[in-house]
Amino acid sequence: MYGSHYFDALPVELIADILGELDLSSLIKVSYLSRRLRAITSDSSLNPWRQPILRTLRDTSQSTPSSAYDPSLANLSVRVTVPRQNWVEILSIAKAEWLLFSATLPNLPSKDWQEAFRRRFLPGWQKWKKEGSWKEVFMKLLHRTWHRSHSSCTSDEAWTKYIVLNRNGSANELESSSRTFNPMTIFNEIKLQNNHAHMETHVRLVLELTDVRILALGVLHKPRSSFSVNKNAKTFLHPPGVEKEDHEDDNESDEWRSTHSENSTFSNQEHEMEAPTTEQQRSQPTTHANLNQTYRRLAHPLPAPSHACYPFYTPGGEDKRWLGSGESEEHGRQWIGSLMLTAQLIGPQTKENFTDGPPLQDMDLLVGAGRSQYSSFSWPDLKAIAPWLELTKLIDGPGLGH
Repeated sequence: MYGSHYFDALPVELIADILGELDLSSLIKVSYLSRRLRAITSDSSLNPWRQPILRTLRDTSQSTPSSAYDPSLANLSVRVTVPRQNWVEILSIAKAEWLLFSATLPNLPSKDWQEAFRRRFLPGWQKWKKEGSWKEVFMKLLHRTWHRSHSSCTSDEAWTKYIVLNRNGSANELESSSRTFNPMTIFNEIKLQNNHAHMETHVRLVLELTDVRILALGVLHKPRSSFSVNKNAKTFLHPPGVEKEDHEDDNESDEWRSTHSENSTFSNQEHEMEAPTTEQQRSQPTTHANLNQTYRRLAHPLPAPSHACYPFYTPGGEDKRWLGSGESEEHGRQWIGSLMLTAQLIGPQTKENFTDGPPLQDMDLLVGAGRSQYSSFSWPDLKAIAPWLELTKLIDGPGLGH
């Protein structure tokens, strides 16, 4: 009795924080215990539901079936005490098969569906919105992504686009038949054209999203001269001024909460990445404060927890963009020739280690089950994930763009 009295005397903000530590099923029960608790849990500004929802979605890995979600999550939309704003995040990061086949989806305004679309999918995928509502195009692309990640069907996208960063500062947007799309085969031809056929191909995981991950294929070598070095490759993989040690001691869960902060739900200006100009890169010293002014964590699309701090370094072991220091990569090598960028669809087996080599790099990213389906990666996608990249020319198709 006395405990209840003291609990009721607490500020509502503190009560909301306490409720946020409960699991989802317990919070549902607590929300109906009293009028005051019902009012607190229904308040969209307090929103104690957010942390339990995020924990439920995060605690299951990509290889875990969606049935591992707390069963109460599936029918959360019928609970009048749950603010609708939580569904923007659920739609952005929940597994596609769960959203398609298990969840009861709420009625949301068009701007919420649009925000969920921008968070979940690559910007280039907006080409599919020709007619219909944002909900319609969201659900169509969600089903298409799930279907392609579980099968070899390519009927909905006959041609797959990819981008090649050239060492002369230009870039080409190319395409290949989706039915036979194989980045290793394509890059072997690129190496042959650059007279690098005898050199080993290295693959790096640049960024992981909810449904796709961006891969970069290139050649690491100790060049005889700077003429063959691809400066764009280095700049793309390592944003100027950003180093691994700058964020090595950050707490990963804090980074996730900051990236998904409630205040950023509909604020594009706070979290959209801003491209640093060349003058800014030259004039500003490399400090933590300046980097936070120059770069913004990616919010559209929203990275997976393994890359939550992107373009900064994300602790946890899966952000493997930094394997060396300074101008060189591991063993003093540099990126030479062309760098190929492509988007690989994530399926149930995509993240299972397959080769004997190091995980999440080189052949482990390309060889094995769940690694044969790709989606288009185009100019809007490159601009979204690397706005700091300064290209001399954007060329549609092969050639020099004359």
